[in-house]
Amino acid sequence: MASICAQLCLRGTGPLYSKTVSNTWQYYTQVQQWMKLTRVPTKVSNGLSIRENHTALARLSWKQQICFYSDSTATTQHLTTEAKEGNYTEELSRTDVARKTQLLPTRDAVPVTEHHILDLDAVAQPSALEEISDEEAVSISVPSGIPPASTTLRDYVDKSETLGKLVQLGVNLWKLEQRPNVGSMLLRLNFNADVAPRLLFLKDIGIEDSRFGYIISHNPFILTESLENLQSRVNYLKSKKFSSETVASMVSRAPYLLNFSVKRLDNRLGFYQQQLNLSVNNTRDIVARLPRLLCGSLEPVKENLKMCEIELGFKRNEIQHIVLAVPKVLTANKRKLTEIFDFIHNTMKVPHHLITRFPQVLNSKYLRLRERHLFLEYLGKAQYDPTLPSYISLDRFVSLPDETFCTELALATLEDFYLFQKTL
Repeated sequence: MASICAQLCLRGTGPLYSKTVSNTWQYYTQVQQWMKLTRVPTKVSNGLSIRENHTALARLSWKQQICFYSDSTATTQHLTTEAKEGNYTEELSRTDVARKTQLLPTRDAVPVTEHHILDLDAVAQPSALEEISDEEAVSISVPSGIPPASTTLRDYVDKSETLGKLVQLGVNLWKLEQRPNVGSMLLRLNFNADVAPRLLFLKDIGIEDSRFGYIISHNPFILTESLENLQSRVNYLKSKKFSSETVASMVSRAPYLLNFSVKRLDNRLGFYQQQLNLSVNNTRDIVARLPRLLCGSLEPVKENLKMCEIELGFKRNEIQHIVLAVPKVLTANKRKLTEIFDFIHNTMKVPHHLITRFPQVLNSKYLRLRERHLFLEYLGKAQYDPTLPSYISLDRFVSLPDETFCTELALATLEDFYLFQKTL
């Protein structure tokens, strides 16, 4: 066993291995000492051998041997495994060579100094001026400066060039972020590739720069329409004898106009021409004055036309005349329109033909009509029949400002009118 331990010690080449063999040799030395002690019987003063001490020492030496055997077996298995892997190729008998090999440094080993550590740090941190390949450039991960998620576009304005430029144009982002999917759409847009060409197109057709913010705030989807489609719709309107100034005005006041296809625009123009029995010029006139007629739904228009004819009692030619004068009647709220007509016709006692003659009265506010009529009635001047003396024109009745209304129609002061309003 002593020869085995000596051979194991001579074969050690690494720090961990040397420590293991040293521990093994220490165990072997202790076992040898205990074996010598067990051979000498221990005596006491009476000259009798104490068998109990001898038995205890024998048991202890046996346990030490078992521990030594276990440690040596584990070490032998470790060395055998390394020998199989090719780490140790020398034979056990060449102890002198093994001893020398343990003391001499290996041929490939290089001592680690502070200079080498500094060189490793320099390699780990490449210079910013060092050229790299395309593959390395693509593999570099750059953290995004844009927040990954937010409930408002305000958090992205400083990071997104597109949003920053839109704010400078006067776009109301707080309105757009309330609409579904609009915020994410704007973040995906590139200003130079997506936004700038559309803005140049709008400028080319005659829209002023100050209207860009209004148009995009109401119709951000115009930024995703192709330039070919936008140009084709402008060309269609011009083919229908709309002038360039009229087209620019229509797009400026109805931002969704250019989002509809040529077929839809043509169908809308044909609908108004047929339903109202209008000429081409009259149809073009009402659409130019109220371009949202080409953008909105046709159902409210159909309902208002039926209401004017059935509920309000106007004839078809009277409806045509009213629409030509006030196109907003086609898209007005039914309840408000009915309330205004009821007050004019039943309270002010104005017949249908006078309303048709002055259709602007249907586009006025109900409170304005009520206050002025009651004030004239209080003064005894509520006369709207042109065949009677002291006639008051309905057109002037609803269009004049308060001060002119009081001095020219009511022949009273503005303070008197304000005091009368407090009594209502």
